[in-house]
Amino acid sequence: MEFRYATNPEEAKHYTTQELREKYLGERLFLNGEINMLYTHEDRMIIGGAVPGTEELLLESSDDLKTDYFLERRELGIINVGGEGLVFVEGDEYRLKKRDCLYVGLGNKRVSFKSASPQNPAKFYLVSTLAHQAYPTKKVAIDDAQPAQMGSLSESNERTIYKYIHADGIQSCQLMLGMTLLEPNNMWNTMPAHLHDRRSEIYFYFDMPEDGRVFHFMGQPEETRHLVVKNEEVVISPAWSIHSGVGTSNYTFIWAMAGENYTFTDMDAVDMKKLK
Repeated sequence: MEFRYATNPEEAKHYTTQELREKYLGERLFLNGEINMLYTHEDRMIIGGAVPGTEELLLESSDDLKTDYFLERRELGIINVGGEGLVFVEGDEYRLKKRDCLYVGLGNKRVSFKSASPQNPAKFYLVSTLAHQAYPTKKVAIDDAQPAQMGSLSESNERTIYKYIHADGIQSCQLMLGMTLLEPNNMWNTMPAHLHDRRSEIYFYFDMPEDGRVFHFMGQPEETRHLVVKNEEVVISPAWSIHSGVGTSNYTFIWAMAGENYTFTDMDAVDMKKLK
């Protein structure tokens, strides 16, 4: 498990491009036949990728967590971004097609992953947060999720938002998880920008061509920086940072939030005049 410590905005103003990438960018999340984890001290979120090959992969605790099993003090959100796969939770089977979501609550001791076809392996994107209460394991397929249409073609941000884990959807302690799909010929997300100082956010970009890129903007509104992000890379966004991006073409991203407040309305809009 890789670890990233929390940072503050005054330090971030002086980071080089390489330092920004080392602090906030996860570049190799999916490794064939492995579960790969990244722990950030920003609200103690864990980001992971599981790519089962011919063998089933078991989600195990790390010595760094000091727990007997992974979900002893945590909850977990899973979205499949690859071929069809199966997740087993305490012996119960959940079949996930691409873009389907599964929530697994506190206290489940055995969680494992399997690809329906090793020739077209599943890619399970994992986000885990601390939890204090057990909620039921629940699946929401992309076909059953409630879409919300936002943006416009004239603003290059026409998109569909799917909210999976939230107060009015799958119940959780603090994890909020969803997905945004940009329509063709649209490249911008979350602009005008906003902040939510009471929680951190993770952006995972995927469904991009090999030579496609997203320019992810971060930092305080008056002191912005950017990261150049490839397909299937993830960005850690601290509470003090904006989180917006523009791509060389349309793309899809999964957003995950954790922190003090459990509502989508907890955000502070940033006037375009303030951005620098």
